[in-house]
Amino acid sequence: MTQPPSQQPPQGGFGAPQEPPQGVPQPPKGPPQTPPPAQPPQPPAAPPGPPSAQPGYGYPQQPGPYGQPQQQGPYGQQQPGPYAQQPGPYGQPQQPGPYGQPQQPGPYGQPQQPGYGYPQQQYPGAPVPPGPTGPGGGNPFKGKPLMIIAAAVAALLVIGGGVYLATSGGDDGKKPVAKESSGGPQPSVSPSVDEGDGNGTGREGGDDLNGGRKPGEAKVLWLQKNDVDLPRNGADVYGPWVVGDTLVKGMYRTFAGYGVADGKQKWKLKLDTDICSAPSEVTSDGKIVIGVKNGTTDKADCSELQLLDLNTGKTGWKKEIKSSGLFDLMSDISLAISGDTVTVGRTGASNAFRVSDGKELFGKRDGICQPFAFAGGPKLIAATSCRVQDVENPQHEIEEIDPVTGKPKWTYKPARGWEVDNVYSVSPLIVSLTKGSSSEDKQWSILALKENGTLRSQIVSDKGDKFPAGCGSAFAIFGKSVDGCDGVTADANTLYMRTQDDTSGTSRTNKVVAFNLNTGKTKWKANSPAEHTMKPLRMEGGNVLLYVDAGYDNGGGIATLAPTGGTPQMVLQHQDSTSEIESSFYDEKILYAGGRSFIVSGRVSATNDKEELETKTMMAFGK
Repeated sequence: MTQPPSQQPPQGGFGAPQEPPQGVPQPPKGPPQTPPPAQPPQPPAAPPGPPSAQPGYGYPQQPGPYGQPQQQGPYGQQQPGPYAQQPGPYGQPQQPGPYGQPQQPGPYGQPQQPGYGYPQQQYPGAPVPPGPTGPGGGNPFKGKPLMIIAAAVAALLVIGGGVYLATSGGDDGKKPVAKESSGGPQPSVSPSVDEGDGNGTGREGGDDLNGGRKPGEAKVLWLQKNDVDLPRNGADVYGPWVVGDTLVKGMYRTFAGYGVADGKQKWKLKLDTDICSAPSEVTSDGKIVIGVKNGTTDKADCSELQLLDLNTGKTGWKKEIKSSGLFDLMSDISLAISGDTVTVGRTGASNAFRVSDGKELFGKRDGICQPFAFAGGPKLIAATSCRVQDVENPQHEIEEIDPVTGKPKWTYKPARGWEVDNVYSVSPLIVSLTKGSSSEDKQWSILALKENGTLRSQIVSDKGDKFPAGCGSAFAIFGKSVDGCDGVTADANTLYMRTQDDTSGTSRTNKVVAFNLNTGKTKWKANSPAEHTMKPLRMEGGNVLLYVDAGYDNGGGIATLAPTGGTPQMVLQHQDSTSEIESSFYDEKILYAGGRSFIVSGRVSATNDKEELETKTMMAFGK
């Protein structure tokens, strides 16, 4: 497809060259969280193509970096950004959660991807024909290890049984016993639950969590503690997803579903090996395909797919992904769902299967260009890498592909050297790209594309605005998740992004910035409430749905922001009296569904059995 001609970028805003000053770690806003225990030595720098990032949620509990060297527009001119990476609290770089919140340190001491400064304005060059076939696609090993350090996936230590604290609510006491549907792990029934005070209120240490509730504040519906035996270094949380009246999350070797109203466990599925990947989307009938390891040793690959019904906890088909060659690395995979198709991306190859029956739909392509990651939902978008002779100057492409045949509907080719980093939105299509592998020369740009794959606009922010960014998993070594982004949303004509936290005052605050997708320019900026930061969750009823984080002694909540900007309007105010608990969740993930808000820890770690059982993992508010 013909690309727009090369143009010279304007000066100022995102396009002006900037020198990267050194920043300093920012102090936490609220009570500090407990960091993951027993972190082994830091492994080598992470691997191929675009660096992966784990979304962060809520306001940060650990000090972490808030900026990163800036990136240029994806079209040829290199311009260093102004925000240099900063060390984390454990002496290693940390990744901020998408859009303003510093991410917690990785579980194994490995550095996480920092956020970005403002993107820089540039324009696409003419298509560059692929160079001679090279040994790999887009330099998949640049700055990344060829082996995963054994300590990173380490020996497992089972440490104690789980217990959880939930509130009372209507329940007939009958728990479904879900049986496996095709030979696999079988879900178990829920253990008994602490019934709280009998009025649907949570309890903590015998105290009624609603005892200090003020007029207009939401009730604590339930509070959950960890009930999964954890490995030595803790475990990441997959999900959560809300399917009907069930909240589902996965962690380590367990998936479980909980009642949204009372937090009671409805089903629990024990797996034989570790969960290693999960898509951000589910099918319309509540099914997903997860990745699990093919063994329990540190040499096990993330190469098995397992169908799971989130309504019941029943398993379905299961199959092994077959490697297609030397560069088809199975240590990490990324999964995405669009319709009845699940795609499996990783360095060097990809596959797609039908969710309903596991039939393979398409696999590795002929030629030098191979998709390595996908974003799902209403459309299936592929990030493709083409093997070129100059591995230091990769050629990536963006494609919309047919989810049944795998054939591209169109292809957009950025200038050489630019790599697909994240897909902020599938419809409208908004993609971020990066260039450079080191913190000194890393550059960043955001594009909006039209329905036919041509350039719609380049996002251009005001000079000085900073937008930490990241999607997918920060712990993937070779797999690249490009979707599942947090802190950003879009409607048909506008992109909404949160800014990096401002700590120049006595407490953290930030802004939401709206960009016109037709021009790429800023439309308006909205300030967060005093002593709070905020982040977009999604669009709802034409408005931007936000999570406002908890402060020192005042609760967070769910708010909306009009598409014209203005002041956020609170729709569910969390309690001031439980702000310490609300702010204690590690790398929290926020959901809002059916008038209820759910705060779920993104990672669970403990130093001993007692602490493991006392770790709070989920909290729900409602009216």
